[in-house]
Amino acid sequence: MIVLVPSDLKVYDYLIGFMDTFNEKAEELMKKLEEKADGKTELGILSMMSQVTLDVIAKVAFGMELNTLHNDQTPFPHAVSMVMKGMHETRMPFVKYMPGKQKLLKEIRESVRLLRRTGKECIEQRREVLQNGGEAPQDILTKILQGNGKKQCSLIALLSGFKFRCHETTSNQLSFTIMELGQQPEILERLYAEVDEVIGAKRDIDYEDLGKLKYLSQVLKESLRLYPPVPGTVRWTGKENVIEGVRIPANSTLIFSTYVMGRLEKFFKDPLTFDPDRFSKETPKPYFSYFPFSLGPRSCLGQRFSQMEAKVVMAKLLQRFEFQLVPGQTFKILDITALRPKDGVTEIPPPP
Repeated sequence: MIVLVPSDLKVYDYLIGFMDTFNEKAEELMKKLEEKADGKTELGILSMMSQVTLDVIAKVAFGMELNTLHNDQTPFPHAVSMVMKGMHETRMPFVKYMPGKQKLLKEIRESVRLLRRTGKECIEQRREVLQNGGEAPQDILTKILQGNGKKQCSLIALLSGFKFRCHETTSNQLSFTIMELGQQPEILERLYAEVDEVIGAKRDIDYEDLGKLKYLSQVLKESLRLYPPVPGTVRWTGKENVIEGVRIPANSTLIFSTYVMGRLEKFFKDPLTFDPDRFSKETPKPYFSYFPFSLGPRSCLGQRFSQMEAKVVMAKLLQRFEFQLVPGQTFKILDITALRPKDGVTEIPPPP
């Protein structure tokens, strides 16, 4: 999957405008949690985070109201899930010859066709509205079409890649973070205190508030160090390189693992300890050993979007609920293209 972006597209210039959607969808999640927060009902956090992040990205990218938080049985969420599964299943080129895989592969292909058809229809309808001078929602699709001019750009690839990656990585990051916080009462207390000070009782979180949630930023960064949803990145060398005496031939494919590097004593003291203070302002930044969104000019397009959304959701959770993990979970990591908590992070939220 690739993401192609026109050079004149300034993505971050209008991310602030999505704060309303972040607040709206996060508030819907809070209301759903409040309905179930009786101190007895078990909730699958990964599933709920996946629903809310899919609702967010569908609205800000395509102007679509999926409402998967209220109805996760519609075809679209299932199709997204199947495509993500397909990215994992088809990593082996001979999978289509394996017995018992034909039904799964057929469903994956149908899901891909559904998503591409939906994306194509959205693009064609939006182009027609813009060409006729109609009023279009100010989402990512509109911004791209308005700035695209005569340049040729794979809009479906752009939005599909943006949608899949932002939805999947953000929901997994939030789930891993909650999994850790359920085992870190001292860190939780610091977070509660910060949210009380910065957010208080207000329901709409402002863009300016996000910059004040400094400890929450550190917690989210530390979560990405230990549990990066995208565990690594790939680069191709156009010419020969020699790095610290090691010759790397031209036309080589290099694989870099932020998951492995984030857990090495060489780069992080006591690496398996969850310590958000590693990312405090006074601590040297581990730039080349920490890259959950990749690095350089080809770093992840959705990085800032993802972290803004994660902050809004986490701040509202901390404002309204406590974390109580259901005993007996393994806390193991499952690798299905992106890393996710294997047991889904099951909690029993006490009444708010």
